[in-house]
This record gives sequence, structure tokens and C-alpha cells, in this order.
Amino acid sequence: MTYLASKPRYMILDGLRGVAAIMVLFFHCFETYIPVFGTQIINHGYLAVDFFFVLSGFVIGYAYDDRWGKMTTRAFFKRRLTRLHPMVVAGTIIGASLFFFQGAAFPKIMEVEAWKFGLCLLMGLLMIPCGAGLDIRGWGEMNSFNGPNWTLTFEYVANILYAFIFRHLPKAALAVLCAVSSFFILDLTLGWDLFGLFPDGPQYAVIGGWSLNAQQVYIGFGRLLYPFLCGLLISRILSSRRSESNPSGSPISLRGGFYWCSLALIVIFSIPCITGKPSPADGLYQAFSIIVLFPLIVLAGAGSDISDAFSTKLCKFLGDLSYPLYITHYPLMYMQMSWVAANKDAPVWMHIVLNIGVVIMSIAIAYGVMKIYDEPVREWLKDHWLGRKKVQSVN
Repeated sequence: MTYLASKPRYMILDGLRGVAAIMVLFFHCFETYIPVFGTQIINHGYLAVDFFFVLSGFVIGYAYDDRWGKMTTRAFFKRRLTRLHPMVVAGTIIGASLFFFQGAAFPKIMEVEAWKFGLCLLMGLLMIPCGAGLDIRGWGEMNSFNGPNWTLTFEYVANILYAFIFRHLPKAALAVLCAVSSFFILDLTLGWDLFGLFPDGPQYAVIGGWSLNAQQVYIGFGRLLYPFLCGLLISRILSSRRSESNPSGSPISLRGGFYWCSLALIVIFSIPCITGKPSPADGLYQAFSIIVLFPLIVLAGAGSDISDAFSTKLCKFLGDLSYPLYITHYPLMYMQMSWVAANKDAPVWMHIVLNIGVVIMSIAIAYGVMKIYDEPVREWLKDHWLGRKKVQSVN
């Protein structure tokens, strides 16, 4: 097998991924206090997942579309596992290590049998979703140790679909699939429920995807397909438009593009719930954000340049941190929920200090795991599993 070096990165898109990951962290910090505040401060922070899927489709298309003559399907999957799976393992182990500190918020934890704990751990490490019979927390998560792993489950599905189907399709077919898959976004956000999967009434939101049942799997695929296909289509269109005068191919180029795009994401994630409760109006806002605004932000990020050293370093730092932060922070959220459940009457200043600490520790753990574990492991895998060392020795 010939080792293929990584392509140059879109630094602004890397930075935007980091901004979105930090907004997810803030969203989860405030989530515990919804009964107190009556609403979320980062009201639409969950839309960051849909933005991640757009970025994923774009990056996969950019990185691999023109390599299939030099790369086998097996080699593609090995590269994707090298990139993604070490942190899946890390997030699951961190979650399992902190699992029994969370019993105040999740009483079911203290009833778990050893064999079930061990089986759930093994399945989490192997990215095998757990069904209702292996729910050891009480939330019905695919991975009870690290809830956000559900998005990586669908990311793996997207990679499989890309390798076997999507990469073979021309742009016109991808455009048709994008149009068709946008229906699922609208079905969720506008409350159509044409498949009768929501017997308790429409939720007017894309929230969900983390459980292994028909309703949640539908939400997960609904959130995955349009964003991923749209990102992939954008990458194909830009590749055909590149020229000497427009090396990115994007029709949108902004001065200070990273900062404008970051501000747009922060505003989109933070806008209060339209009408103050789940409604068709708020659902329409979510659909518009996913179907229109996120692709525009990706186009602007891909088409804009970074002209100063500080912005370059900032985007690189945020991009490097984004995935480790997203996949390791939630075990601390479980502990935050447990502390709040056990100390409901604590003074406000204690809650503030607690959450500042959670943010600081989440970033510190993510950075430490990235430097001490993820980067060395991926370098070792590149040398010994992907064959980079053999290529270097030949050269």
C-alpha cells in the first residue's frame, strides 16, 4: 500500500470547528440549569452537530475524492479509523473512569451489574451502539459512558456510505440527494411526522439521535444525510471552479472571514427559542440554519484567507482542540449534573465557580489527552499501520 500524505488544511474551517466545539461545551454547561432559568442560554447549541456534519462532508470530499485511483477502500477506512478512533477510546475510558461519581443525578448507576458495565465498556471501545437492554445510566444512550459518541457512530456510517456509494455519484446525483434529504430536516423541524414516529406530538426540532430506537435513529439519519451530502457537494463544486485567480473556487471571500464566520455561528447557536417554546417558527429557524446558513458559512470559510500570524495560530489551536474537546468533555458534564442534583440549595457563586472549573478542566483534559495520547498514537499508527515509515525508508 502506498502511503498518501495529508493535504493542506482549510485553516479557517478548522478554526470554526473549534468555535463550534466550545459552543457545545457552553451549551452543555447551561443545559443542567434549564429548570432554573426556564430556557437555555445557548439556546440552539445542539445545531453545532449539524454544522459538524456539513464540515465533515466537505473535508471528506476535499481529502479523498481525487485519491481513489491511488487508494483502496480498505486503506480509506484505515485512515479514517486512525484519525477518529483513538479519541473514541479515550472518551469512553474517561467516561467509564468517572462513571460512579455521577450517581446523585443518575440513580440507576448504583444498580449496574459488573458484567453489564464491562460489556458496555467493551462495546463503547469498539463503537458498537448499546440498545435499551444495556442502558446502565437511564438515558438510553448508545454509549452510557460518553453520550456524544452517538455523533461519531453516525460519522462512521457517513464514511461507509461515502466509500461505497457517495464517492461514485456525479454532482447532479448528489444535488438530487441533497434536495431529497432536506425533507427529513423539514419533517423534524416543522412537525410533519409523515412516518408517524412521534406519537407524543411533534418536537419542532432536530434534537436527538443518541438512542438505538426507531425514532432516535430516524432523527440521527435525518441530521446526518443533508449536512454531509451538502458538504460533499460543496467540495465537488469548488474543486471544479478552482482557478489561478480563485484558488479556493468559492464564490464568497471575506476580509477577516474567520471572525465573521465565528460571529455568525455564535449568533446562530445563541438566538433564543423563537416564540419561547418549541414551535413551527423555531423549527423553521433551525431548518434555515442547517439548509442555508451552514453551507454559506462553509463557503465563506473555504473562500476566505488568513493574513496574520495570530489568526493562523488561533485557527490551528482551535482546530486541533475541537475533536478532543468534543469527545472528552461530557463525562465532566455528568459530574456537574450530579453535583447540582445533590446541592440544589448551594449559593449561586458556587454554581458559577463549578461551571468555570468545568470549562477550564474540559479544555485542559482535551489538550492534555491530545498531546500525550492522541497525537503520538496517530503518529505511531501512520508509521506502523498506514505504511508511512516504509515509504520514508524507501525514499
